[in-house]
Amino acid sequence: MDFSSQNTKARDMAQALVAGFDRHYRLFRNCSAQAKELFDAGDWQGVQRAVRERIAFYDDRVSETVLRMQREFKALEDDDNVWRQAKLEFIDLLLDHKQPELAETFFNSVFCRILHRTYFKNDFIFVRPAVSTEYLESDPPIYRSYYPNDSGFRSVIRNILLDFGWQRPFADMERDIDHVCLAMEQHLGEWPEREYNLQVQVLRSAFYRNKAAYIIGKAINGANEYPFAVPILHSAEGELYVDTILLDAWRIGTLFSLSRAYFMVDMAVPSAYVQFLRSIMPGKPRSELYTMLGLGKQGKTTFFRDLIEHLQHSQDQFIIAPGIRGLVMLVFTLPSYPYVFKLIKDVFGSSKDVDHATVRRKYQLVKQVDRVGRMADTLEFSNAALPRARFSQELLDELQRLAPSLIEEEGEYLVIKHLYIERRMQPLNMYLEKAEREGREDRIEDAVREYGNAIRELAIANIFPGDMLWKNFGVTRYGRVVFYDYDEIEYMTDCNFRRIPPAPYPEMEMSGEVWYSVSRNDVFPEEFSTFLLTSPRIRAAFMRHHADLFDVAFWQETKEEISRGVVKDFYPYPEAMRFCNLYGPGCTDCAGSGSKA
Repeated sequence: MDFSSQNTKARDMAQALVAGFDRHYRLFRNCSAQAKELFDAGDWQGVQRAVRERIAFYDDRVSETVLRMQREFKALEDDDNVWRQAKLEFIDLLLDHKQPELAETFFNSVFCRILHRTYFKNDFIFVRPAVSTEYLESDPPIYRSYYPNDSGFRSVIRNILLDFGWQRPFADMERDIDHVCLAMEQHLGEWPEREYNLQVQVLRSAFYRNKAAYIIGKAINGANEYPFAVPILHSAEGELYVDTILLDAWRIGTLFSLSRAYFMVDMAVPSAYVQFLRSIMPGKPRSELYTMLGLGKQGKTTFFRDLIEHLQHSQDQFIIAPGIRGLVMLVFTLPSYPYVFKLIKDVFGSSKDVDHATVRRKYQLVKQVDRVGRMADTLEFSNAALPRARFSQELLDELQRLAPSLIEEEGEYLVIKHLYIERRMQPLNMYLEKAEREGREDRIEDAVREYGNAIRELAIANIFPGDMLWKNFGVTRYGRVVFYDYDEIEYMTDCNFRRIPPAPYPEMEMSGEVWYSVSRNDVFPEEFSTFLLTSPRIRAAFMRHHADLFDVAFWQETKEEISRGVVKDFYPYPEAMRFCNLYGPGCTDCAGSGSKA
């Protein structure tokens, strides 16, 4: 191929790659923008369906583009010069692009589908960003500004609520404004003196998730900034109301926890949204913010760049994760990095009736459901290359023994062919064992209450955990109990919850033999206590708070509600913070509106 033809082919390939990404992001934005219509319509099942469908958009567009590259351009591994030139042409096309970082990741995804991983290097893919996302302009701007010095705080709050253009009326906007002002005053202690630059900045798109729309913004007064998040819900009569206001950065950060469903946000310039969110949650990694905005692939790209950067500035080794070792997953960690790394073993324990494909489907299912703050999200990687020297010998031996099909040595790197990565938590069984050793009855009580709440809320969200052993749950830094072992999860609607029938005669019951038939998805809640409540102190705490979880009636009634299409409310903040509980019976819109979370 002559030089001119090579350049033409490279330019056409770059344009095709940009076109593939632009199609993806156009569909992504259309789906995200639809969230406002679904919220106005109160179509909660439609919201859940849109979140599930949106997850597949990226891989579908990558597959389309790969097919085009192979058919139209005969893009092959031996086209080194063409690919190198195509990358340069691609960069040139991104100079005025509004989502350059996402487009670079899309380029990488297509390239890595076509070429062998030995080509995954700087010359061919975007190991580091090539186009800056700083100061990208958005029209209209990503946030609106309001000026209380001109019109007063009440007028500003009213205008903020009205400017989102929701079609449903507010049940009592003036009451809601009263509550917001009172909550702000109580949080601040007293209103600070208004500075000359006082303004309120509010992100233009609301953040939609489940049955709520969240207003996200911050107030700026002098050198001080005050972040806030305001959830808007539907009353029983279908009118809107302000449920509370979150004013602590750490509490706003819990809205963006990876244990919750992704937001739907209409963003022309996603990097600007991430930058704004980082200004109010500086401790939240960019990778997690991209992921929670529904941009999971960009979240993975950013995460892996952060991991490589951390490895360059640390010296500790990957080790086998502490705790009881699982029958399905091999888990390791890097002590200086707050994540765990999980591989599916080649051979499972004899009690596990699943295969690799089933486990992978279960982990994918977790991304498609409402995790209600009770299931850890996972980042899934293929062909992750990590420095072999950073692996302890014990871990290397374990990998060779339990998952040899998933590892391959390539020079100084150990390539893991399939890998899940999750936020690290303290296993609940270890947390409880320590609390018992130290005689911390308060911690036992709180953890057991949280554990039961987690099971209860997962059930309401149509998830039966399957294996409910303490070791499969973790405790977050905020004391919340979260489930993280997914190889046995099932939809509640696929389970058959039964009572154990009476034995035909007493001797059979004492023999330990099963006298009744059991199908694959049969569940007997009466049996849970046998393997959960071996400690008297834990048993006492559990029975105080969650005895009904051993009664088949809870499970059957919950399944029936799900089958009828009931979608419950889950609040990512304490029930006590809701205005209807803070300010007495005058706020009745939320009475009986849903379950606690």
